[in-house]
Amino acid sequence: MIGRLRGTLLEKQPPWLMVDVGGVGYELEASMTTLVALPGCGEEVSLHTHLTIRDDAHLLFGFAREQERALFRALIKVNGVGPKLALAILSGMDEDAFIRCVMDDDIKALTRLPGVGRKTAERLVIEMRDRFPHWQDETAVNAQSPGVTPHPASASNPLADAEAALVSLGYKATEASRMLSGLEEEASTEAMIKAALVRRMSG
Repeated sequence: MIGRLRGTLLEKQPPWLMVDVGGVGYELEASMTTLVALPGCGEEVSLHTHLTIRDDAHLLFGFAREQERALFRALIKVNGVGPKLALAILSGMDEDAFIRCVMDDDIKALTRLPGVGRKTAERLVIEMRDRFPHWQDETAVNAQSPGVTPHPASASNPLADAEAALVSLGYKATEASRMLSGLEEEASTEAMIKAALVRRMSG
């Protein structure tokens, strides 16, 4: 099991990134929360990781904080929630916001996330409520891994990249375009994605 990687960030194309560790390039998929926290390409990063082994692929997921990885691992244990949906949830809201939704039975807020229908939202509320004590730690929530500092990298076409990333999270192309409409196009891809997700959740 690969639990952590520390190396040089080679590529960042949401939701994918590549980290060079001793000459080996590891391709990882990450939430928008983690991607926004990463420095620019060429900088050193340290990521907590989770490896999923399937018949057709070995998938590696990266997280800026141990707390986010713990929530990811708890989410994929919920019936009907796979890694892709878990990343979409983590991209749409942080750990504290998710806790509030579950504890307040806020089904409506959860159904704003891509791929989360009412039945899935209800399962999340029921099954996740008893799992919080396992990983909820106020100190850890605010901790960041060494080498991970807020410093989004620029992209050649931030708007197109942001739209593609939202589609990869499960949003329809028309919905992704609407979410990005009117946002500052000079912003980085990661900043645009985060703003679009905030807009979607508040809408």
